[in-house]
Amino acid sequence: MAPSPKRKKIPGLPSRAALLAWIKDNPDKTDKRSVARAFNLKGQQKIDLKAMLKDLAADGVLEKKGKRFAKPGTLPTVTVLDILTRDRDGGLLAKPVDWDEATGGKAPTVAIVQDRNAKGPTAGIGDRVLARIRNESGSYRAKVMKILDKDRGTVLGVYRANKKPEDGMAGRIEPVERKQDELMVLENAVGDAQDGDLVEVTIAKSGRYGLKRAKIERVIGDYRSEKAVSLIALHQHKIPIDFPDAVMKEAEKAGPADMKKREDWRELPLITIDPADAKDHDDAIYAAPDDNENNKGGFVVTVAIADVSWYVRPGSQMDQEAQKRGNSVYFPDRVVPMLPERISNELCSLKEDVDRPALAVRMIFDADGHKRSHTFHRIMMRSHARLAYTEAQDAIDGRDAPRAQPWLENVLKPLWQAYFALRKGRNDRGPLELDMPERKILLDENGNVDRVIVPPRLDAHKLVEEFMIQANVAAAETLERKKQPLIYRTHDAPSMAKLESLREFLRSLAIPLARAGQLRPTHFNDILRQVEETEHKELVNQVVLRSQSQAAYTQGNIGHFGLNLAKYAHFTSPIRRYADLIVHRALVGALGLGDGAITPEEEARLDVIAEEISLTERRAMLAERQTVDRLISAHLADKIGAEFDGRINGVTRAGLFVTLTETGADGFIPISKLGDDYYIYNETTHAVQGEHSGTLFQMGDEVRVKLIEATPLAGALLFQMISEGREGDALPRTKRSRPGSPSGKPKRPPKRAGGGNKFGQKRSSRGR
Repeated sequence: MAPSPKRKKIPGLPSRAALLAWIKDNPDKTDKRSVARAFNLKGQQKIDLKAMLKDLAADGVLEKKGKRFAKPGTLPTVTVLDILTRDRDGGLLAKPVDWDEATGGKAPTVAIVQDRNAKGPTAGIGDRVLARIRNESGSYRAKVMKILDKDRGTVLGVYRANKKPEDGMAGRIEPVERKQDELMVLENAVGDAQDGDLVEVTIAKSGRYGLKRAKIERVIGDYRSEKAVSLIALHQHKIPIDFPDAVMKEAEKAGPADMKKREDWRELPLITIDPADAKDHDDAIYAAPDDNENNKGGFVVTVAIADVSWYVRPGSQMDQEAQKRGNSVYFPDRVVPMLPERISNELCSLKEDVDRPALAVRMIFDADGHKRSHTFHRIMMRSHARLAYTEAQDAIDGRDAPRAQPWLENVLKPLWQAYFALRKGRNDRGPLELDMPERKILLDENGNVDRVIVPPRLDAHKLVEEFMIQANVAAAETLERKKQPLIYRTHDAPSMAKLESLREFLRSLAIPLARAGQLRPTHFNDILRQVEETEHKELVNQVVLRSQSQAAYTQGNIGHFGLNLAKYAHFTSPIRRYADLIVHRALVGALGLGDGAITPEEEARLDVIAEEISLTERRAMLAERQTVDRLISAHLADKIGAEFDGRINGVTRAGLFVTLTETGADGFIPISKLGDDYYIYNETTHAVQGEHSGTLFQMGDEVRVKLIEATPLAGALLFQMISEGREGDALPRTKRSRPGSPSGKPKRPPKRAGGGNKFGQKRSSRGR
C-alpha cells in the first residue's frame, strides 16, 4: 500500500517518530484524547493529530483497536489467554486465544504475573483466563483478572457397559468430542452409571489395552432421553442451567414496579410482534404520522423495551448470575434463560393488557427515513395486542387474520407506512446485504427432528428489525452526547489479509474490489448484485461472508461496518442480553430517570464485562450449532447409503464440506472419496481440480452425494461424491505428496443452520 501523502505540519504537533515512540511506551494511553493531552495539543492541533493517526493506520504502521491505536501485531490491554506451559523458573507462560497470524505474525508469549495475596482460585496450566496486559520493552506480562475455564481436565461422554466385564474392565466411554479417543472404565470407577448414561469423567493413567482409563465422576442423565442432545452442549461448554437458590429467592421477592419517575403511556396502543412460539416479549412498537408542519410526510416511531434495570440491580444476586451467563441460549428443544422465568417470562415480559414498566425511545423521521431527533422516557405501558409475524403480515396483505384485524387501520398500517419511509433511509445508508437463508429445526414430541424449514423473510420481520436498529443507534448517540461510558456493539471492517484473499478470488471472476481505505458495505453489495443472476451467486455470497470480521462487544467504539453505522449499542433485548442491561442502566443514570442506574464500579469494569459477554455469546453460538449438528446427524443415522442433493460450502486440502439442500445438514467428503484422480487445492478460487482429468469442484457448486457414515454423538456426517464435477483443463504435473494424505486436519467452515452469522446474531435477534 502506498504511503499516505504528507500533510502540512502544524506547529507543536509531534513528529511521526515521536508519536510512534509514545504509543510504544504508553500502550494504555493511546486514544486520541490521551495523546493530545500528553503532547499538550489544542484546537487545530487536535484535528491534525486525528488526521495523522488516521494516516498511520492507513499506512499499516498503526492499528486501531477500539478507541486506542497500537502497532500491528500487539495485544490489547485486556485479552483472553490460554496458559500452556512454564518457563525455566517455574513461571506460567500463555498465548492469546484470538490472534491473526496473517497480520500479526507468530503469536507472542505472555508471562503470567502471580499475585500470591489474591483471593480465590489460582490460575495454572490448562486454564483460560481473562488478563490485563502490560508491554514492557517488547515483552508481555499479564495479571489474571478471572479464570474463564478452570476445569478443562474432564471429558463428557456416553458410558457403554460391557455385557461380560473382563479383567476388571466394566465398559468404555464414547466421548462427545470428535478428537478425543475412547476411554476404558474399570469396575471400581463406574459409580452409579448405567449403560447409555451421559457422564462426566476424569482421565487417569493408561491401561493395558492402550486406552486411557477414566473414572466416572458424575452421571448427567440418560443419553437416549428427550432433550439429551442439547444437554451435551450445555455441559460441554459449561453453560449454567439451574439458577442458584439465592438468585431464585431474589427473583421471587420481586414485585410490580411503581410509578415513581415514570410517565403514564398505558393508553398509547403499543403492540408486540414476535414469533408465534415466543414466551417472553421485551419490545413493543407504535408509529404515527408526524403532525409537525415542518416535517411533512414524516413519522413518529416509538419503541418501548422492558425495564429490566428496575428489577435487576447492580451487584445483586440476579445481576451476578446474569453477567456470568451473558445471554440466553436457544436450542431447538429448550431455552436456557439469562434471567429467572419469574423475571423474564412474568414481571418483565410485555404481556397483552398488563401494566409493565419500560424504557421507551420516541424517534422522529422525515419522509425519506432520516432521523431528525429522539428522546428517551421511563414509562408505564400496556401492550394492546400480542401478534405473531405471520398474523401482522397476513392482515397487511389482506388475508384472514382475526387477531390482527382490529388493529389494521389505526396501528398496523401506520407501522408499515413508517417502515417504508425508514427503508428509504436504510437504502441510502447502504448496510451489507448478504443473502443467507436461515433454517429452523422443528422437533416432534420425543425431541427428534420432524422436519427442517426455511421460514419466509417477511416485511414484518424487516420492519421490527429496522425499528430495533434505530432504537439501538439512538441509545448509543444519547450516551455519547452525555459522555456516559457504555458498551458498544461493534463490527470491524475486514482485515487487510482477508481483503487481499477476497480480492484475489474476485480477480478470477474479473470483478474488481476497492482498496481497503475506501471500502464500504456498498462495495460488497455492488459485487453481490453483479452475480445475482449468475452461477456464482452462492459462491460469492459465501466468500464475502467469510471475509467479514466477527462482531463483538467493546468499550471503545469503532462503529459497525456491516450495518454501516458510526454509533451502535444493544438496547432492545435486556431480558436475554447482558449488554442491553448495561446500556439501560447507563441511560437511567445519564438521564436521571430514577433507580437502577449504572454504578462507578461497573463503569470501571466495562472493558472486562465487554470481553466476557463477547465470549459467552460465542460460546452460545457454538453450543447451538453443535446441537443442531447432533440432532440432524441422529435424524439421518438410519439413512446410510441414501443419496442427497447439496451444495459445497467449504473447500480444504483434506476435502470438501457439503451442506444438504433439504435439511441444511453439514458433512465432509474426504479428498480420497472424489475419485481416482489426484486433486490439487486452489486456495484463491476455493476449488480442487483433478490433475489429469481437470475435473473441478468449487465452493458453491450444486452436487449429489451419498451418506456413508453418521455419528450422532459427535454430530458428524461423512459423504461420498456422486456428481462427476465440472469439466476443466488438465493441470500440468507437479511434485506433490501422496494423494489423500494432506498434512493437518481440516478447519471446519462457518455454519448457518441454527448458529447465527459473522455478525454474531441470528436474524430473529432484531438488530445486529
